[in-house]
Amino acid sequence: MKRLLMAACTAFGIGGAAFAGLSPGSASAATLDTVKQRGTLACGVSTGFAGFSVPDSRGEVRGLDADYCRAIAAAVLGDATKVRFVGLTAQNRFTALQSGEIDVLLRNSTQTFLRDASIGLNAGPVNFYDGQGFALRRDANVRDVKGLDGATVCVAQGTTHEVTLGDIARARNIRFQPVVFERVDTMQQAFFSGRCDAMTQDASALAGAIATVAPNAADYMVLPETISKEPLGPFTRNGDDAWSNIVAWVHYGLVEAEEAGITAANADEMARGQNPVAQRLLGTSGEFGSRLGLSNDWMLKAIKAVGNYGELFERNVGQGSALKLPRGLNGLWNAGGLMYAVPFR
Repeated sequence: MKRLLMAACTAFGIGGAAFAGLSPGSASAATLDTVKQRGTLACGVSTGFAGFSVPDSRGEVRGLDADYCRAIAAAVLGDATKVRFVGLTAQNRFTALQSGEIDVLLRNSTQTFLRDASIGLNAGPVNFYDGQGFALRRDANVRDVKGLDGATVCVAQGTTHEVTLGDIARARNIRFQPVVFERVDTMQQAFFSGRCDAMTQDASALAGAIATVAPNAADYMVLPETISKEPLGPFTRNGDDAWSNIVAWVHYGLVEAEEAGITAANADEMARGQNPVAQRLLGTSGEFGSRLGLSNDWMLKAIKAVGNYGELFERNVGQGSALKLPRGLNGLWNAGGLMYAVPFR
């Protein structure tokens, strides 16, 4: 645990230096120009969500959100390693983006009406469909949310989970006793030490906490019932459509690559092939990159760096990960899911 905490501090610059080395640009500046001039992408992520952004034993930030940061860096700068990961809490994540201290926010952030319409930010495409759930000990013998009536519930401050917990209590006439924490890692430690009867977060985050933080994962479970829709995705600043378009189209490109069977391993071969969809996506035809101010092989570089959406999912949160989450709603549209790429044509 001590090694992991030290790695987290190194990876994210925690301890008063989270933004050290950055050259925050004006929120009204052209972000693409700022990123190119700086030579690195300042990407806001969580300080430790298993499967989404967490440092490994070598201090390398791993996870689905982290790989999106790398894909954007590869597309814009031609190098997936040119990322400065900035660890943010739920309280300071949007402020960091508004102020220009980060270029894009990829931090398990739910897209809502108020976040899209009232804080000067633009919600990009959904890259993970989730729902708020509850984790608890298996020996609590609770099988649904109603069985948590009267329970103490650990919840993170400044999140949609805090609001939804109150909504569901009123709607279903259930009494919860919220125990609110400023930091997610503190909340998880408190729950696993027995401070609360249950813990509420996105179901994926709960599965990750049980897999990586719980003293004995077999002692805990996530209730199958969820109480909300939690569409997660990137945020950018309003007023910079060119940059928001790049962030959006990197996502669509990763999904389109999966639909077309383009992988990190075969991307070069597919670029030389005769498939017109692959040719446009990978820069062989169409001048698609130049329309965004990028090189025409922007998506070829992104896919070679991180793989297609399916590869990202399986490696970070799917069957190849500790979380082992099913694709579910995050499957492709033609396989029963909701992932659908706007066509590259």
